[in-house]
Amino acid sequence: MSDTISIVGNVATEPKQHAPGGIPITSFRLAASQRHFDRASGAWVEGATNWYSVSVFRTLGEHALESLRKGDRIFVRGRLRIRDWSAGEKSGTTAEVDADAIGHDLLWGTTVFTRAVGAGSVGASMPGEGAAAERGGWHAPMSSAGLVTGSGAPDDGEDAMALAHGGEAATPF
Repeated sequence: MSDTISIVGNVATEPKQHAPGGIPITSFRLAASQRHFDRASGAWVEGATNWYSVSVFRTLGEHALESLRKGDRIFVRGRLRIRDWSAGEKSGTTAEVDADAIGHDLLWGTTVFTRAVGAGSVGASMPGEGAAAERGGWHAPMSSAGLVTGSGAPDDGEDAMALAHGGEAATPF
């Protein structure tokens, strides 16, 4: 049985990558604990820690390997699997997460996003980029790595520029 789960926790081991069958898989341990404020002592108290084995596949795994470090506070969403195991006289239960989304927890720090450019990744040529311009949509240059595109923005380019510079513009709502 697998359920979708969202977890905020700390990367507990340096991410490692292996490629069984040619598919890159990045794995690491994630420690998630609940904090609560104890009014009697006037201090934050750490609760029990839950441990997860996280596996990240293909391009997301490659990006995780480059982006995550031991100690980073992150958000993980994925499929949870609970598995019983035994090795000789030892046995236990492990919680495994096959991640489909990962990001840094910005409550604890800052991060800089770098768009990936290359085979199989989103690059300078965004899907629908030309179509958005043809439909009168908007595009805003973000960096030399590519453009952000969209539709439904103001028809007048001056309104878009006014909003971008903190000014006022007519809105449809």
